[in-house]
Amino acid sequence: MFSHIVLGAEDVDASKAFYDATLGVIGVAPGNPTPDGGRVVYMSPSGGLLIIGKPINGEPASCANGGTIGFSMTSGDQVDAWHAAGVAHGGTPCEDPPGIRQGPFGPLYLAYMRDPAGNKLCGVYRAG
Repeated sequence: MFSHIVLGAEDVDASKAFYDATLGVIGVAPGNPTPDGGRVVYMSPSGGLLIIGKPINGEPASCANGGTIGFSMTSGDQVDAWHAAGVAHGGTPCEDPPGIRQGPFGPLYLAYMRDPAGNKLCGVYRAG
């Protein structure tokens, strides 16, 4: 559905370490920095891009209030590994601990955290 997602970050190196670790858990290769070092680009196996970096307009980066980026996982164990890798690399847990939640589409295994720039992320495994 998405061609790309761009997230702002002031400390691109810290964000790269975080996303290399968390996205590596789900099979995404380490990010490629742009030649100027202002951004890092990740390509999903389906071709979608996640781009992390300093805003083009020169204003400070900020996280979206109410925004969440969800990453599909293949199991609850993968969600746990993703969450652990993120926390070990500068992420901050938020909301409830990882686990099953009942949603309108059936049971979901979820874990939430914020990346080093404050962007809210969710690991999702559709358990039903």
